[in-house]
Amino acid sequence: MSERPVKAAVLVIGDEVLSGRTQDVNVRQIAEFLSPLGITLGEARVVSDVQDDIVEALNALRTRWDYVFTTGGIGPTHDDITADAVAAAFGRPIDVRADALEILNTWYANSGTQLTPARLRMARIPDGAELIANPVTGAPGFQLENVFVLAGVPKIARGMLEDIAHRLKGGAVTQSASIRLEGVREGDIAEMLGQAAVSFPAVSIGSYPWFEELAGGGLSRGVAVVLRSADGAALAKAEQTLRSQLPAQP
Repeated sequence: MSERPVKAAVLVIGDEVLSGRTQDVNVRQIAEFLSPLGITLGEARVVSDVQDDIVEALNALRTRWDYVFTTGGIGPTHDDITADAVAAAFGRPIDVRADALEILNTWYANSGTQLTPARLRMARIPDGAELIANPVTGAPGFQLENVFVLAGVPKIARGMLEDIAHRLKGGAVTQSASIRLEGVREGDIAEMLGQAAVSFPAVSIGSYPWFEELAGGGLSRGVAVVLRSADGAALAKAEQTLRSQLPAQP
């Protein structure tokens, strides 16, 4: 485990996300998966199914962040071009690979399904990549240097994550604390939080309004102040200081 912050990015690929037809949940589930490993997300992007756009975004992200996770575009259809785009970004050749083909042959034989030319596309892997197991549908993802290429279907992506945890070197695990305030607006405490951010630079401090409907009608409102840090001592001190300064908490 590294003591320095370890950060990752997610590159969501697919016209269906940009059109609004599909709601992305992979960014959240990847963030939740990485957090206990001591890895936090520093950036997330969404790009269309255009190879040049994928290559440009991937090259920018993989040089900036420790790890990059792509989701989407590795299925059997004509617009599944992520594998080709990743190969292009790294300048690697790509073709059907024997180990990936063996996985597909076994999977489809066991399920009594024909391995069509379209499905064969999912065995095309960039040269030098390491496969990522897919326990849901068989078709593997792959890792190339610090880039992990996952499926877009959330259940499949989550299954693939289980195969790569041991490949990741995390940093100090980020801890969090939350202070719930009732009857308070963000503007009421903005200056106080700004001062705390200066006093505790190792702690990330955010404020999030909340609203709840009351049983007898009407609306209750307030603010949740959330503190995050990999420095446990700094987090505890910041929380103690803010609790003493903020309005009465329930």
